[in-house]
Amino acid sequence: MLPPRRRPQVTSNIQDYCLCVKSCARIVKADNALRSCGYTRRMAAVGPPFVTPKNRTDGVLGLVLGHASRRPEVLALQDDTVAFSYGELAGRVQQLATGLRALGAGPGERVGLHLGNSAAFVTLALACLWTGAAFVPLPQDSPPARLARLVGDCRPRIVVTSALGAFAAEEEQVRVVTVDQVIGAASGLVCPPPSLEPDRDAYLIYTSGTTGGPKGVVIPERALHWSVARTVELLGLDETTRSLVVSAFHFDGAYGVVFPTLVAGGSLTVPPREDMLFLGPFFERILRHDVTFTSCSPSYLRLLVSSRHISKLRTTSLSTLLVGGEQCSVQDIKKLKSVTPSTRVYNRYGPTEATVAVTTHEVTAEDLRSGWVPLGHPHEGVEFFIVGSEGNLITGPGEDGELYIGGEQVMSRYWSDDAATQRVLLTQLLPGKTLYKTGDLVRRDERGNYLYRGRLDDVVKRNGVRLSLTEISHAFGQSEGVSGASCVLMDAGGRPGIAAFVEAGPGISTLDLRDMGRQVLPDNALPDEVFLVGALPLTPQGKVDQRRLLAEAGRAPWPVGL
Repeated sequence: MLPPRRRPQVTSNIQDYCLCVKSCARIVKADNALRSCGYTRRMAAVGPPFVTPKNRTDGVLGLVLGHASRRPEVLALQDDTVAFSYGELAGRVQQLATGLRALGAGPGERVGLHLGNSAAFVTLALACLWTGAAFVPLPQDSPPARLARLVGDCRPRIVVTSALGAFAAEEEQVRVVTVDQVIGAASGLVCPPPSLEPDRDAYLIYTSGTTGGPKGVVIPERALHWSVARTVELLGLDETTRSLVVSAFHFDGAYGVVFPTLVAGGSLTVPPREDMLFLGPFFERILRHDVTFTSCSPSYLRLLVSSRHISKLRTTSLSTLLVGGEQCSVQDIKKLKSVTPSTRVYNRYGPTEATVAVTTHEVTAEDLRSGWVPLGHPHEGVEFFIVGSEGNLITGPGEDGELYIGGEQVMSRYWSDDAATQRVLLTQLLPGKTLYKTGDLVRRDERGNYLYRGRLDDVVKRNGVRLSLTEISHAFGQSEGVSGASCVLMDAGGRPGIAAFVEAGPGISTLDLRDMGRQVLPDNALPDEVFLVGALPLTPQGKVDQRRLLAEAGRAPWPVGL
């Protein structure tokens, strides 16, 4: 694998990080160091002594655990019940890896993680990287029938859950164990050392299924490593970074915080996901943990800047905020900047199939004046190609086309679905290149930045003119008194219609909204129906829940759009 252009300041020698957790004196020293930072240990989090492997690796696991030899007492990871210094983290990961191996989870296997947002999820994910097994996030809030579908598809060797009885998947036979049982299986054993295999499966994550059934996306170790290294480099993360996880762990956007923070040697806080659904706990944790770095969806950002707590950000250390997953609103970033002008905001873009994110663009004053937040440029090692409706490559600015992605971060395949893989991983467009067909419409501006224009399946043709729902939503969202808008394709008597759901201030009616729309949109782009909503509901991934909006309005979705 090609090395990152500028590596984070961490070792690639796995022998360097094995000199940790050797005695009770070291553990006491770690306790004292944590207390000196205002932290009191909540429960013991120490595994057996960390055994020295004999080989080398510079994968994500090696970069994370490399901090254990140099900074073993520094806080690495905490949730509401447990905390790990880097030395303790190394011991716990090896202990869990030993237990997983004893339970049969080795190279080529899969391990289901039914744990929600927790330190246990993070340590087990790292332990899976050690064993060579791919970890599979399983949502805790999924109905048993959906869980059964996911487990039946990927056939994990084991599923690790928080407590016996917590995992229920209808009609599925799978070995279910708790975290404590994994630890117990390690008793008296020593896990074989990890080895770097860049093309092995790192994790398998299921898409939300908004455009059909969920598909298992397989991400190789090399793609995860490349994505993490680029994130650390572009954001300037280091050992002073203190991060807060907002997104659910079954959504890969969360990994843009988790792994880069630990690779950089920072401290990661993982609150329960349900706490982050409320804004009060979010602001409280930002203050309590002196957070410098976090990530959220644009819809979540809209809630933050509308909150009565927003002024609290003036007194925080938040220096870096990532937003991604949807088109970002200029108005929301302006509101955030008015409160905390020193916070750097980065717009990130990346399909699940391209490993978390393939662009990381710092939003500038020029972007805010332009009225449209760009995606920016692809990461080093990633290539973008815009393909027109006739199959031609578009190289100039101002013309929409479908985005194809090539390079280091592209998935290896869809799990157990060769036909779906062949439909989106194409080799015939450009000789010698495998490109992922995204289904996203983009164009380039005069500065060379890529602009997101919507999904191909969110485009409707009227009177021969193609209209993007993203662009229509953006037009409403920039109107005076409007805090958010989402346009959805609906069934309008056997033809695709446009339903606009708008979150607006008091005194604004649907007639007012139609007048606003006429001022910024051509008649051909005006929605068929406009609905006022008190708040745009969010999915567990933090995006606007369009299915729920249509259901509450009593409208049927257009089958292609959803």
